[in-house]
Amino acid sequence: MSRPATFTPPPGTRAHRLRTARGDFAALTGEPAEGPVRGTALLLPGFTGSKEDFIELHAPLSAAGYRTVAVDGRGQYESEGPKDDERPYQQRELARDVLAQVAALQAGAADAGADRVHLLGHSLGGLVARAAVIEDPTPFASLTLMSSGPAAVAQPQQERAKLLQDTLAALDMAQVWEAIQGLDAPEDAADLRGDGEDLRRRWMRNSPAQLIATAGQLRTEPDRVDELAALGLAIHVLSGERDDTWPVPLLDDMAARLGAERTVVAGAEHSPNTDRPGVTAAALAAFWDRHPAA
Repeated sequence: MSRPATFTPPPGTRAHRLRTARGDFAALTGEPAEGPVRGTALLLPGFTGSKEDFIELHAPLSAAGYRTVAVDGRGQYESEGPKDDERPYQQRELARDVLAQVAALQAGAADAGADRVHLLGHSLGGLVARAAVIEDPTPFASLTLMSSGPAAVAQPQQERAKLLQDTLAALDMAQVWEAIQGLDAPEDAADLRGDGEDLRRRWMRNSPAQLIATAGQLRTEPDRVDELAALGLAIHVLSGERDDTWPVPLLDDMAARLGAERTVVAGAEHSPNTDRPGVTAAALAAFWDRHPAA
């Protein structure tokens, strides 16, 4: 999970509901203030995260000419979802949500920059993004996997994700929040520790069924790199210089297998989107410039 500096959208970024054939999703959209739109990017957050994790990317990417749409997935923060049924959170269902979001963006935009969409997934969001692209690559101009690896998370993180699953099954969300403050939580959940009221509010609005189901995906995800590579899509693997969820050498190897462009953001760890947003935005814009959406 990323720990955003603020939950307040910057000027030029609007909060709204993205209406799709599979339901409504909470979104933050940044628009270029002037000039043509060079492309549209859909941004998917990681485990226990939300659309606010990308809040510092909107302004620099808008200045570079890109429309950026960050969404809460089904059962994440401000997007509704069942609290006691894990079936809607199976990875293929989440991937189909992404395809519906892309279709809604394409239907609602009149400019050529929306012909195809640049897709970015952070951590767990990268696994969902990959599944969506494998399901149907045609609406995508590119895929960026941000701090998201080839298969399941590293063994220590698998053990911590299992601990969180077990805790969620036994306690309510408020009790789990209190327990997390003193637990060695999964890296994606470790930043929940602290007194931030925004973080607590976000946690409380997550669906426990969604968290249990997606924690399971982090623990059991198979290696689908060869399937992805066979599509021939432009791919970007971006990470910080240190990552305990998927170690950086593993991400380097995945990028080589994919024939992907590779960016390592100095001074960043698992969340370059919040650790070094300016450098991260510049790398994203440069990659998208090389792979036009129209």
